[in-house]
Amino acid sequence: MKKYSHTQKVGSLGRYGPRIGRKLRNEILKIEDGYRKRNKCPYCGKIHVKRKSSGIWLCSSCKMEFAGGAYLPATEKRK
Repeated sequence: MKKYSHTQKVGSLGRYGPRIGRKLRNEILKIEDGYRKRNKCPYCGKIHVKRKSSGIWLCSSCKMEFAGGAYLPATEKRK
């Protein structure tokens, strides 16, 4: 018998339990997936950028540290 994690469907948001709804949980999951994955460096173009802290990003390839958005290295431009 295979043992499943109690957060299999919701992933890291299982820490909230039943306290938040499905729509809000999906929005938070999208934000968290954005800053936890590796992103593209605007200087060298490689996918080696990780979030150091809120708004601070570090490329492990070219060692460039730069400021960006809180959850993504580059924010969207508004019209």
